[in-house]
Amino acid sequence: MEYVNPLTGFRIDGRRPNEMRQIKGELGVVANADGSALFEMGNTRVIVAVYGPREVQNKSQQSNNQALVRCEYSMANFSTGDRTRRQKGDRRSTEISLVIRQTMEASILTHLMPRSEIDIFVQVLQADGGTRSACINAATLALADAGIPMRDIVTSCSAGYLCSTPLLDLNYVEDSAGGPDVTVGILSKMDKVTLLQMDAKLPMDIFENVMQLAIEGCKAIANYIREVLLENTKQLESRRGG
Repeated sequence: MEYVNPLTGFRIDGRRPNEMRQIKGELGVVANADGSALFEMGNTRVIVAVYGPREVQNKSQQSNNQALVRCEYSMANFSTGDRTRRQKGDRRSTEISLVIRQTMEASILTHLMPRSEIDIFVQVLQADGGTRSACINAATLALADAGIPMRDIVTSCSAGYLCSTPLLDLNYVEDSAGGPDVTVGILSKMDKVTLLQMDAKLPMDIFENVMQLAIEGCKAIANYIREVLLENTKQLESRRGG
């Protein structure tokens, strides 16, 4: 299967190699949460609800110096074409929960909220590649919606290498092709990488090109997220008559 047309240079879904899928973010989608967001990257859709900062439920985990951040990731049974029922807390879900938690902890100013807990619940509604990145982008929006203080917004994007071509933001078909792919998370204003995952070896020069493409994707998402947050602030001000 040719993932990049050798004549036109277009991918199987009609995108150029360095073109991201359409992204969309929406705040306040879960009424009873302190903050929530829906984030779409192409056909991948993720919803996140944030609760906190609130009293730590398990006092043995409480820290006097900083907030405890917890994350629970799950996939809806209808999120993929595969109809098998997933066990809650399976190994992949546990690993992705940890990745999201560690990535968000790098941005949350936990020292401002000692002896408290922030819970991040992440659910994939529809999976079509790039779910990890979509989860992190949705979590950033939800934390901002909850008013959680952050050093910077953290955004994530993936890039891969197929048909001797670096490709930005892989969809499920491209992701399943078995080529190397890199998932990156960055604090965009600080220009700091908080997440880097790669599932295969790449020569150094190709890796640098693929990683740079993913970083450019992260920066584009960061600009979009700032626009969403600014628009939301304007709407809140207009409701208050400000």
